Amino acid sequence: MRHDMRDLPDAELAVLQQLWERGPATIRDLTDALYPNGSEAHYATVQKLLDRLEAKGCVHRDRSSRAHAFRAAVDRDEVIGQRLQAMAEKLCGGSLTPLVTNLVRSKRLTARERREIRKLFDELDQ
Repeated sequence: MRHDMRDLPDAELAVLQQLWERGPATIRDLTDALYPNGSEAHYATVQKLLDRLEAKGCVHRDRSSRAHAFRAAVDRDEVIGQRLQAMAEKLCGGSLTPLVTNLVRSKRLTARERREIRKLFDELDQ
């Protein structure tokens, strides 16, 4: 199933980012990571964000233990791809060239990053 990730709010993306980095996590784990020294209101916020993400099919909930564990149900690369394509459509008439050009020029790339980009273009040329 392909999910539409173009319009996820930043708060939902922050939760997904935590799940991609740490793997399955409880609401408490995520609250502690997102809001160090957070309150019960923060806990409720994370719970609501997870409910929304679950309704959108972006996270899976494991109910096998008392503290439910959540894991990302969408791939990070899929989310990045959809969001970049949406950005290219909004800013560049659908062309990825100006978007990629600006991204590459805005930050000094490491030798490893340049090799990875060259490898990608070589693969696309074949």
